[in-house]
Amino acid sequence: VRLVESGGGLVQPGKSLRLSCAASGFTISSYTMSWYRQAPGKERELVATISSDGAGTMYVDSVKGRFTISRDNAKNTAYLEMNSLKPEDTAVYYCNKRWATPHDYWGQGTQVIVSS
Repeated sequence: VRLVESGGGLVQPGKSLRLSCAASGFTISSYTMSWYRQAPGKERELVATISSDGAGTMYVDSVKGRFTISRDNAKNTAYLEMNSLKPEDTAVYYCNKRWATPHDYWGQGTQVIVSS
C-alpha cells in the first residue's frame, strides 16, 4: 500500500490549490476515500470524504463551499480542489481510506501554507 500526496505549497489568502493523491498497492474504487489535515500542534482532522463511486461527498463545516473532493478511479487517484484559502487552512494534508486509524499506513502528506 502506498499513498503519495502532492500539490501543496505556499499561497496567499484567497488563492487556490489542487491536491492529488496517487494510490498504489490497492484499488481505491473499492473504498470511500477521505482527505485529512493536521495543523501544527493540533490533531489530524477529517476534511472531506467521497464515496467509492464518487456520487456522495461530505465536508467539515469549515471548508464547505470552498473545497471540492473528487476521484478518478481509472487513475487510482483522489483530488482536493481548495479555493478561497484561508490562513487557518494551513496544515499538512493527507489522503486515506475513510476509516483509517493512526495505526494504518499514511503517506508523507503535502504541506499547505496560506500566508500573505
